[in-house]
Amino acid sequence: MHHLKQLWTRRLHQVPVSLIIVVLAVAIIGFADAGYLSIEHFKDVIPPCSITGGCEKVLTSQFAVILGIPVSLLGAAYYFSICCGLFAFLESRNHEVLRVTLLLTVLGFLASLWFVFLQAFVIHSYCAYCLGSAATSTVLFILAAVILGRYKEPASI
Repeated sequence: MHHLKQLWTRRLHQVPVSLIIVVLAVAIIGFADAGYLSIEHFKDVIPPCSITGGCEKVLTSQFAVILGIPVSLLGAAYYFSICCGLFAFLESRNHEVLRVTLLLTVLGFLASLWFVFLQAFVIHSYCAYCLGSAATSTVLFILAAVILGRYKEPASI
């Protein structure tokens, strides 16, 4: 709990812009993936899935929609919010914005764990696009953990 409090309260400093650009690029990839699935959902089309062969089963399962909203659209909104937060940081250099944006990656990572669990143990089928999104959100989470851990201001004495 102490470490979580430190992540929330300690300022970040000297985060290289190049590292933020890498995080932004990963978030854009995630947005493109989730956005594509969202468009296909609203067109009522199942995208081709030659690698895993289970996209149709996953994308038409009861878990593909939450309260009438496609999970892919929620994912696109998540990735879009990460992109907006990163752009806001690049524009303002406000490290509070960066910290909150990076902490949001925990939500994406936890959601990805849940959906991979559902694919493996409930649906018994895999969607390559969904696994790609899970990989993207995991990379975002790891990059955020590195930034939050490595670029935090030293504790004052």
